[in-house]
Amino acid sequence: MRVHFVIHESFESAGAFLPWAEERGYTLSLSRVYDGEALPVNADGFDMLVVFGGPQSPRTTLAECPYFDSKAEQHLINQAISAGRIVVGICLGSQLIGEALGAKVCQSPEKEIGHYPITLTEAGKRHPLIDHFGSPLMVGHWHNDMPGLTDQAVVLATSAGCPRQIVQYGNFVYGFQCHMEFTREAVEGLIQHSEQELEEAKGKRFIRSNAEMRECNYREMNEKLWLFLDKLTQAHVQK
Repeated sequence: MRVHFVIHESFESAGAFLPWAEERGYTLSLSRVYDGEALPVNADGFDMLVVFGGPQSPRTTLAECPYFDSKAEQHLINQAISAGRIVVGICLGSQLIGEALGAKVCQSPEKEIGHYPITLTEAGKRHPLIDHFGSPLMVGHWHNDMPGLTDQAVVLATSAGCPRQIVQYGNFVYGFQCHMEFTREAVEGLIQHSEQELEEAKGKRFIRSNAEMRECNYREMNEKLWLFLDKLTQAHVQK
């Protein structure tokens, strides 16, 4: 399995996706766009594309962030989907999938930062790739927006603050507004680079304190994410 990561910021790491790929001996390549690394020219060089989060929006322009090319990433996502590759988007990545397929990003009803439960929809409970998640499941969050929905999209999980936490766009195309890849190290990086955002968010309904985020045990959601990814890659190989 050839896996390509698109990472937007030094403080928005791949988290638990990295050991998942490494422990399985997959061929891993990266586009650290914040460091000037180019996106793949097409989908020929990978079997799986994972697009991670960031403070940007799919609406962010090159003038606003010169190293983030939303249109180019959407083009790559469309190429990957057309080629039958696995595509997984996390947070901003999930919003980019929606935009690439013509579904505009939306503002979430609530800003969520920290760890809060998600609940599987009826479709999610029946879904063979995520039925092991259980419901509710405590996962990480760090967002103010949520992905748009195409006519074919199926919402698999929601939260009290956001009605679109996991969205299936196709057989091998999934958007996670939530962050099941969070680890203590990943969250610490976000905390260190988000002092102003966290200060401004104080008092909102779904905002954890720094201490609460540091004390959270992320292992269960990481393991359930890994099983989802194993099921997904196995299904892709067997297609």
